[in-house]
Amino acid sequence: MTDSPPAISTSTGLGGSSERLEWGFLQCFGERTPGEEIQEADIISAVEFDGTGQHLATGDRGGRVVVFERVAAQPRVPGIDSSQSPNSAARICPFEYRYLTEFQSHEPEFDYLKSLEIEEKINKVRWCNPSGGSRMLLSTNDKTIKLWKVFEKKVSCLTEFNLENQSSWSIPAGGAQIVPNGLMSPTRNRLAAATDKKLQFPLRFPKVASVEVVLAARCRRTYSNAHTYHINSVSMSSDQETFISVDDLRINLWHLDCNNQSFNIVDMKPPNMDDLTEVITCAEFHPHHCNMFAYSSSKGCIRLADMRQAALCDRHLKAFEEPESQAARNFFSEIISSISDVRFSRDGRYMLSRDFMTLKLWDINMESTPVATYPVHESLRSRLCDLYENDCIFDKFDCALSGKGNHFATGTYSNFFRVLDKQQGSGDVLLEASRDPLRKRLQNPPRTPNRFGLSRGSNRRAGAASSSPEDVLHQDLGSKMLHLAWHPESNVIATAASNSLYMFAAK
Repeated sequence: MTDSPPAISTSTGLGGSSERLEWGFLQCFGERTPGEEIQEADIISAVEFDGTGQHLATGDRGGRVVVFERVAAQPRVPGIDSSQSPNSAARICPFEYRYLTEFQSHEPEFDYLKSLEIEEKINKVRWCNPSGGSRMLLSTNDKTIKLWKVFEKKVSCLTEFNLENQSSWSIPAGGAQIVPNGLMSPTRNRLAAATDKKLQFPLRFPKVASVEVVLAARCRRTYSNAHTYHINSVSMSSDQETFISVDDLRINLWHLDCNNQSFNIVDMKPPNMDDLTEVITCAEFHPHHCNMFAYSSSKGCIRLADMRQAALCDRHLKAFEEPESQAARNFFSEIISSISDVRFSRDGRYMLSRDFMTLKLWDINMESTPVATYPVHESLRSRLCDLYENDCIFDKFDCALSGKGNHFATGTYSNFFRVLDKQQGSGDVLLEASRDPLRKRLQNPPRTPNRFGLSRGSNRRAGAASSSPEDVLHQDLGSKMLHLAWHPESNVIATAASNSLYMFAAK
């Protein structure tokens, strides 16, 4: 890691507080060099902190899950000011993460009945409560959900065998794997060869030379064959015993210990598919009530359901939808109103939703209108036609809330993401996923000298700003900040920029 770039300050603005947040680069994993070709399988497709913030998981399009662990804070040395440390992370906050392990969660499959290829891309990763010191998480692709256990395993290295050309073996601490004929096959073959000739040395007993602790991942359960359409999200309930899986038209309820049966709790499929007008885009359990969950639709509506009312929650408890005036409607209105992500605040009082153009904060006690609406990239509204032509208008962006619920974050284009304050206009900031968040905005447009040696650039007046901060969003629509997560306890944000994981911190 290098020295931290200039920090960006935002004020909280809550209750007249004068607290300032200074954002700066913290860490980067998998940073690519300029001009480096990116493999499709390496692009990150999911990011998630666990409930304590001690672990972070990412999923990618190649079906892999990578787990990171927070490094214990180093004790302060008396007489040394940590703020003057050359380590950029130390200057911002005592947070640092390290690579822990990775494993192949899903493989590409083929549905022979429907002649459909099922890709291995990880759509969502969700942490479960740890069990017996092991880390548990759910991962899903389009059709199959898996429960993974990540645990420490001791491996013993044995030496001084009686076989030639065999200096040491490594076997699990629990012993060798037994095959139907007794010993494991490689050992049986070597012993059979040794009996054919006389040993040239006294019989020795193997010894344990060393014991190494390694991390292993094991698939505990597989939840499959329950969704006709592509799974877009999963969510754990507050009791940590059940979870929901969501596809375009149905929501199923599962118990973690039962993978051969699920219960359909929402079914939006009409008797005639020609009458289909909306689909489910995502769902989230309430953080404190395991009987309540919210699910959003492509029409911009969020429905709050209570499983205590009926086994099939087709009749929602509340519906949160902002009416749109007929005068403001156009061809793109329904497309950009589709909600791509919904998150509850930690206390369960508010919901944050993301559609293509805005973030909306909802109070669960007020259905008619959002508490606040935050524009994300309003400067792109004039380019909706171009975004429709290149399919960018269908991009699905995540959103995240801080642990206190005072700040929100969501992604946009050109590898930028926006951090917003709950009090509108008091401390919004646009950050780039790089080691220098200000780099692109400080660049001036290129100027070419003419034959008289004078620079010829933009037609703006002398003294005018070279470019607006919003103009950078138009530069690279192919670089999309789709996935990010906010640490549950601290102001730390993890963002996925293509195949790189960038982390930012504030104080």
